[in-house]
Amino acid sequence: MKINNPEYISSAVNAKDYPFHYLPEIALAGRSNVGKSSLINKVVNRKKMAFTSSKPGKTQTINFYQIDNYFYFVDLPGYGFAKVSKAEKEEWGRMIEGYLLNRSNLEAILLVIDARHKPTKDDIQMFNWIVQMNMPALVVATKIDKIKKSQRKKQEKLIKNTLGINQFTPFTFFSAETGEGKNEVFKFIGQFVD
Repeated sequence: MKINNPEYISSAVNAKDYPFHYLPEIALAGRSNVGKSSLINKVVNRKKMAFTSSKPGKTQTINFYQIDNYFYFVDLPGYGFAKVSKAEKEEWGRMIEGYLLNRSNLEAILLVIDARHKPTKDDIQMFNWIVQMNMPALVVATKIDKIKKSQRKKQEKLIKNTLGINQFTPFTFFSAETGEGKNEVFKFIGQFVD
């Protein structure tokens, strides 16, 4: 899959604002500041297509990116961010849930977690939802370049055991710095793209 012209299409807070099209959508779910935007930018070879921020909680809308005429990346608001009000968190929760439950274009989810840490309660909840809904998913553990090679096996085991990943759920480490894991992400997405 050669990507020539990926573009940001729109942001939405509810279904009436979603773009109308017939392409498959791959959603990115993960907590705030886990590197979803960096992952998108690395995969499509654009430095600043998806807005990245050092401040967690920056993505407060559902952002749609058309990847040529292949598919859409849909960047969901990061969950588990502490510095917003309870009402705001609930609003984000409704926004994410509304998209995940009702969007017919949704084909698969990239569950993006931080390779350096044990998955959070929110990560576990999201993974359990994915399993219950029988939604195809790839678990992507980002920021792997920040972990010593000798620690990788231990972290992989911790992540898989905490989430309860079985041999049927694909998993990959990913680095927006080095591009490690990019091929695995492409391979996974390729199953849903004509």
